[in-house]
Amino acid sequence: MIDLSRLLKNDMNLLICLYVLLQERSVSRAADKLYLSQSAVSKQLTKLRQVFDDQLFERESKGLLPTPKALSLEAKLQQILLQVDQLSDPDRFEPESSTRSFNIDLIETAYATIYPRFLPAALAEAPNITINSRDWNANSLLRLQKREVDFGIGIFEWDSRAKTHVQTIPDTLSYVELMRDSSACVMRRGHPALQEEWSLETFLKYRHIQVLTGGITSWLLHEVLDSKRLKINNAVNMSDIASAVKLCEKSDLLTSYPYECVRDFVDSADIVIKPLPIELDPGGQFLLWNKQFDTDPSHRWLRELIINQFNGSE
Repeated sequence: MIDLSRLLKNDMNLLICLYVLLQERSVSRAADKLYLSQSAVSKQLTKLRQVFDDQLFERESKGLLPTPKALSLEAKLQQILLQVDQLSDPDRFEPESSTRSFNIDLIETAYATIYPRFLPAALAEAPNITINSRDWNANSLLRLQKREVDFGIGIFEWDSRAKTHVQTIPDTLSYVELMRDSSACVMRRGHPALQEEWSLETFLKYRHIQVLTGGITSWLLHEVLDSKRLKINNAVNMSDIASAVKLCEKSDLLTSYPYECVRDFVDSADIVIKPLPIELDPGGQFLLWNKQFDTDPSHRWLRELIINQFNGSE
C-alpha cells in the first residue's frame, strides 16, 4: 500500500483527480474538466485505488457510483484543496485595486430587488470587479456545493407546506435572509373580477399567465392548491414578467408574481394588484454560499457588503 503522507507531498494531482471524480461521477467528464485524456484519468484512478486500498468507484449505467469509503473522503478533500487554494490568496482584500470576478446564480426577481441595493456600493468600493450573473436553475444548489459559483440568491419558503422550505438548504451552505416578500395577483383595470367578490373561486375562475423563471415550474401557491385538488387554468407560459404585465393590460388574463417586483409597474401600466386570496406565509430571498468560503477575504468583503445593505430594511 502506498504511503498516503508521501502522496500528499509528491502528487497533489491525484487528490484533485479523486475530488473531480467524486463531483462528476464520470471518467469522461472528469477528464474534460482536468484537461486530461480518459486513459490518464483511468491510470490515476488505478493508483488511487492502491493508495486507499478500496475500489472507490463502481461502474453503473449512468457513470460511476462512489463506494462508502470514497464518499467519506469527499468533505476532507474539499477542505484540503481549499486550504491549498488559499496558500496563494492574500491575507487582505483590497477592493479599490481588485479585478476579481464573482459568479452568482440568482432568481430573476433578484435583478430588480437585490442587485440595485448592493451593486452601486460594491462598484463604488471596487470599481474593477466583475459580477458574472446566471439565472437560478435546478443545478444551482449543486453548483454552490461544488464551489462553481461564489453566491446564490434564491427563494426559500417559511411555510411548512412548501417543498423548498428553508430547512431543505444543504448543511454545506451558509445563508442569510435578505428580504421577505408575498406574491400578488395582477390584472388590468376594468377587469370583470373587480366587480366580483375577491375570493379563491374568483381567482381560479379566470385564465392565467404562468411566469416561469430559473427552471422553476411550480411554487408554494401551486403546491397548496394541489393539496386542495385545485388547479390554475394557465393560458400561456412566459419567462418575462414585464411582458406578462403588458399582456394582462390587453386581456382578461391574470398573473401572480412577487409583490416587490410587480408594484414597480403600477405607475407605468394600466393594472391593479390584488393580494392572493389564499393564506400563504411570505417567502424569503436568501443569499447562499459554500461554508468553505467563510474565511476568504474577498468573498467575505462582498458578502458583508450585500448583507449590510439589507440590515434594518423593511
